[in-house]
Amino acid sequence: MRGPGLLTFVAIAAAWFPRVLYAQFTDPRNYSNVPVGLNQLELDYAVSHANASIDSSIEVGAAKLHLDVGAAAYTHSFGIAHHSSWIRAAVPFGSVSGFVSGTRISSSVSGAGDASVEIATLLKGGAALSATDFASYMPGTTVGVSLTVTGPTGQYDPDKLLNLGSDRWSFKPQVAVSYPFGREQKWVVDSYANAYFFTDNTAYHGREILRQEPLLGIEAHLSYSFTSNLWTSLDSSYFFRGDIVIDGVDQHDSQKHLTVGTETNWSMTPRNSLVFVYAKSVVHDNAPDYSGVGLKYFYSWGGR
Repeated sequence: MRGPGLLTFVAIAAAWFPRVLYAQFTDPRNYSNVPVGLNQLELDYAVSHANASIDSSIEVGAAKLHLDVGAAAYTHSFGIAHHSSWIRAAVPFGSVSGFVSGTRISSSVSGAGDASVEIATLLKGGAALSATDFASYMPGTTVGVSLTVTGPTGQYDPDKLLNLGSDRWSFKPQVAVSYPFGREQKWVVDSYANAYFFTDNTAYHGREILRQEPLLGIEAHLSYSFTSNLWTSLDSSYFFRGDIVIDGVDQHDSQKHLTVGTETNWSMTPRNSLVFVYAKSVVHDNAPDYSGVGLKYFYSWGGR
């Protein structure tokens, strides 16, 4: 029983740790216009638990994971062909521990995760504006696109049960529409469509090849501004497909994962903001039963 248990436990880790480490959602209002030259430092911390269901054909119960995860990110805004654009680099770090219930299989790891770089631009409704011109900007519907590339920079040991790195590249294109409405445009609805594409992990168990089919996703966010510096949102995301193939053998584990949550954003000063995040899985076929809370701190400067 130890062999199948290890195989399944590590397959779940390889498929899900990159997404759990970075976030369950793209932030609401992420595709809002900002002045050219704005810089932002972001520090995140999250605590979460995941109960990953095991294939019923393998006689083990469930993998239970506990994550303490932090991240540091830097974002810089600029203009591309008069369109507001930005680039964001992020590095996650933290610790993960877990065990398979009903067995003696357990493991833990701490260190750095896989770093990522995102580049994005607003195709509509987001003219590249100086800070002076931005003062008279009236928000409207925006349409944006982005590409996030995640590299195999995190800690990875093919002989370990759990790893913070995935030993593969991933590419996440995303299309977004943001629409403010209502009195004084206090309401904003955001819709995102995205997909994760993965390269192969050729050192899975040190000798096997793990391949994952594209993981497709859609997101919806509805947010409301109570004041000019305080808003909150209701969030949802749904990911599906993403079957895993190990050495050419399909694991028949197509995923269905619906997550709901909320986010509250408080701008304490023009430069400093705090964000509280909560997320929980409500559908998790071949995916972790995830729940977690997080806190984000943003420090902004620049803008010309």
